[in-house]
Amino acid sequence: MHMLTASGRLIIVCGLPGSGKTTLARALENRLRAIRLSADDWMVALSLSLYDEQIREKIEALQWKLAQELLVLGLIVIIEWGTWGRSERDTLRLGARALGAAVELHCLSASDDALFERIRHRGVESPAIEREDLSRWSKMFQAPTAEELALFDEHLVSDIASA
Repeated sequence: MHMLTASGRLIIVCGLPGSGKTTLARALENRLRAIRLSADDWMVALSLSLYDEQIREKIEALQWKLAQELLVLGLIVIIEWGTWGRSERDTLRLGARALGAAVELHCLSASDDALFERIRHRGVESPAIEREDLSRWSKMFQAPTAEELALFDEHLVSDIASA
């Protein structure tokens, strides 16, 4: 069996709700003519609860399978899942690299107050995200260390300031 050599690129957009992941991912999608995969978008399109973690895991698994197929074709794929944990980012990075793809990490952050204000302003979650939820999630979030960031490739373009 002949193995294809990928020249694709995986872009992982990491951060908590309200950090600007979708804004950045959409801007990169347009600028790079990339394919953006967002579990939230699929869940909303299917009228599913954004808080159903079992469904989210299944959608992310489907999206990852699709992402790998696209990377083998040499395309640019943007994963916009939040990727709160290092182990999740490592799995994506190593999986893409095994296909010969380059991998970028864009991590967005803001204070809990700024995140909460942005979430309230957009008003898309139902039920609404409460300040206590955000505080709990902030404690769960594993921000990339300098050591982890060094494992990723340089960005194709600078992060868009409006994100």
